[in-house]
Amino acid sequence: MAFCKEFNATTQQMEPGMPVPVVITAFADRTFTFITKTPPNTYFIKKAAKIEKGATATGKGASIGRVTMSQLREIAEQKMKDMNANDVEGAVRMLAGSARSMGLTVVEG
Repeated sequence: MAFCKEFNATTQQMEPGMPVPVVITAFADRTFTFITKTPPNTYFIKKAAKIEKGATATGKGASIGRVTMSQLREIAEQKMKDMNANDVEGAVRMLAGSARSMGLTVVEG
């Protein structure tokens, strides 16, 4: 019960339905700690492109939407602490690759 109360207090400012990865450490004396991570990259990319899901067959020519580099830069700044990138530009390149693999077109802007 204590976990639920602490988790709800930590996540109450987040929007409902947002997936939140959590790392929980439980100890033998029945205490615990948890760390909330940022939502997955695909969540932010789908939200920026205003789509429900990615393409079922990528690389077949048809794009299902588009996302701008400025949107990817904003996402990279939010996700920087959880990404395996040395700088924001590296994170933007990683996000652009994810967007392309979802069937989106990445445009300048």
